[in-house]
Amino acid sequence: MRHRVTVKKFNKTSAHKKAMFSNMLTSLLKYEKIETTKEKGRALKQLADKIIYKAKTDSVHNRRMIAKYVKDKAILAKLFTDIAPRYADKNGGFVRKILSYKRFGDAADMCIVMLTESNNSFATKN
Repeated sequence: MRHRVTVKKFNKTSAHKKAMFSNMLTSLLKYEKIETTKEKGRALKQLADKIIYKAKTDSVHNRRMIAKYVKDKAILAKLFTDIAPRYADKNGGFVRKILSYKRFGDAADMCIVMLTESNNSFATKN
């Protein structure tokens, strides 16, 4: 039984799954918005939130830990210099997942995974 296991296996080996999420995370940080299936988006959101939270404190240790997932050095530099300082005052919720449509071929639920805006206009209205 898979009690308390949060991420699905996606019918892939662990090396394939790690490479897939590494590529998806790098693309998310590069383009700040990607489109994927609902379950992969859910797992990517969890991973990206943890990575961005860790990148808020710039240290050699954190850079090396995040470099396990983000292989592109330019994107890694962008994460520490541009993306993480945007969320200096937030403690979570850096990534948003929006359901969009059902894919035509196999009717899989698709979603858009995107980085949230740093200064949320909804919070300032109240």
